[in-house]
Amino acid sequence: MQDVMTREGNGQRTAAAANYGTGNGSKLAPEPSDGFVLTAHVEELVERALCYLGAGYPINLAGPAGTGKTTLALHLAAELGRPVTLIQGDDEFATSDLVGSNQGYRKSRLVDNFIHSVHKTEETMKTLWVENQLTTACKHGHTLIYDEFTRSRPEANNAFLSVLSEGLLNLPTLSDGGGHLEIHPEFRCIFTANPQEYAGVHKSQDALMDRLITIYMDHYDAETEVAITAAKSGISTVDAERIVGVVRYFDQVENGHQPSIRPAIMIARVLVHCGATTHVDDVVFQRTCHDVLNLIGDDSRTRIAADSVKEAIQQVCGDCSRLDQGSQSATPHLSAGAPSVQAREAIS
Repeated sequence: MQDVMTREGNGQRTAAAANYGTGNGSKLAPEPSDGFVLTAHVEELVERALCYLGAGYPINLAGPAGTGKTTLALHLAAELGRPVTLIQGDDEFATSDLVGSNQGYRKSRLVDNFIHSVHKTEETMKTLWVENQLTTACKHGHTLIYDEFTRSRPEANNAFLSVLSEGLLNLPTLSDGGGHLEIHPEFRCIFTANPQEYAGVHKSQDALMDRLITIYMDHYDAETEVAITAAKSGISTVDAERIVGVVRYFDQVENGHQPSIRPAIMIARVLVHCGATTHVDDVVFQRTCHDVLNLIGDDSRTRIAADSVKEAIQQVCGDCSRLDQGSQSATPHLSAGAPSVQAREAIS
């Protein structure tokens, strides 16, 4: 999948992760990328999410890392056609980092000497209220993307409770809002979250989860992974199929851990950059697969032996002579199962 794009004044398209609007709306409206991969599986996810957002409900895209949650969130925001505000979850966040806070003071001094014999001085001091992204998005009707929101502490996200249920954002009494802010009718929220067992992820409060419609995103099917790999790297579809096949070959290594789409994209981009091929005997292909797949495994970073990677390439890509001839029998088997006993022994 590609990044969401925006159209500049000169008509060129440039990548953008977030688009911050002004008080009366931004002139830079996010647009869906022409390179965004839409297979039947992705279209079904987009249709469900837009249905919930259109009805006014916030959604939570939850699932393992590397399943395209953020990319899909940016695409959905582009489909809504509103300015986008992007927030990244952070363990150091407090409510003020989302809503705003008083930042210093403003002091003014008035000297009245209209009558030369009368000297009048008046001094005033006011606190300066500086709003943050949540307040800005609520005020101007932005689409708010809260990426990996469970990396923030649950108490920092309490401000969302009234926003998502009563349509009001509670503000400090000294702020410009005078205690509360009515939410713009076009305001929408898209959350993303990794599984709770991931490092640095907090359990969200039940009160917030009760206000969200959660769409669980698992690893994509082979067709979608091939299309994404080809689109993100520029490699041919045939080579993308072989690369995805090799990565999927290790799906059941170490407690059934399934690689994300990222390893396939990494391998494909390196091959394109180096001018290498998915030929069985291509040394660059073999080494790249070994180095990238070396990251697959549990917390101990299970190391995959070079022999097992070579065996995977041989099984998925087939005999090199048949590949050169373009034989149909050389088409990679994307449904290839777990490594053989020999490969498992090499891995362990």
